[in-house]
Amino acid sequence: MAPPPVLVPVEVRGLLQDPANRSPILILKETGGERFLPIWIGLFEAQAIALALEGIPAPRPLTHDLLATALDACRATVERVVISDLREGTFFATVELLRDEGPQALDARPSDGVALALRCRAPLFVDERVFAAARHRRPEGEETESEEERIRKLLESLQPEDLGRYEM
Repeated sequence: MAPPPVLVPVEVRGLLQDPANRSPILILKETGGERFLPIWIGLFEAQAIALALEGIPAPRPLTHDLLATALDACRATVERVVISDLREGTFFATVELLRDEGPQALDARPSDGVALALRCRAPLFVDERVFAAARHRRPEGEETESEEERIRKLLESLQPEDLGRYEM
């Protein structure tokens, strides 16, 4: 039997744009620690996360708002969201729900899980194995510098006010 996963609490540190291709990057930081986990996400998910981080309500419910409302109507609460795996360069997440009938786990993209967790005020976690796998993964075509090193350099070059400011 495999040991249970070690879950590391994280917080959303901000959203950045990849200077190479202007793709949004979600930055998760280990709570009380030094590690960062960058996850490249889609533009619409970045917008949903940015609105939640800034506390800006949308004029009409966005998909993540609708899901949060539907879960509430079904008497389900988001217990936590876990970035649970990294396979072939793709991150996976699980939204863990509590319902009257018992717990339920839903497969999700990390960006959708984070957007939902922010709206439901649910904690975020990263499986320790994901941190380890991300540290050893190298971006395509890059042999000398790990992705973590590249993102760390990018983060170190930014001013504190740059984090959390994502322009759409």
